[in-house]
Amino acid sequence: MTTADALERTLARSGYRLTTPRRALLEVMLGLGDHFAADDVVEAAPGVGRATVFRTLRLLQDLDVVCQVVLDDGRAAYRFGAADHHHHLVCSDCGAVSDFASGDVEELMAGIAQRTGYQIEAHRLEVYGRCGACQAKDAHERAPLAGATA
Repeated sequence: MTTADALERTLARSGYRLTTPRRALLEVMLGLGDHFAADDVVEAAPGVGRATVFRTLRLLQDLDVVCQVVLDDGRAAYRFGAADHHHHLVCSDCGAVSDFASGDVEELMAGIAQRTGYQIEAHRLEVYGRCGACQAKDAHERAPLAGATA
């Protein structure tokens, strides 16, 4: 679990100070749940300027503390996640976001680079579908009532 203290240590190791606005933003972000939009942070931290919010989000991305997720409606969201390269599963019903890593994707990128001559610097993969909880809920809602006759 990510904490403000752990984030403070990460910033310090990278040569950044935990200023009062940064601390306020980290606490707001940690309280916003699994994923949040930049505008959610701006709204939840009215004493911190919009530019500071975006600079802090960029810094946290550069430090691999947060990652950006493109939701199925095209909006960008952020979430605290693993520092290792990973991809996202996004539920189209409830909006839940899960991380996954796959060597197959990395092999695919290497093959594309080799075939095209591109030096691939980055890639992003979001997979959209329905999570197990939403599938189960849907199946439960469609199940015939016990004792009902047709």
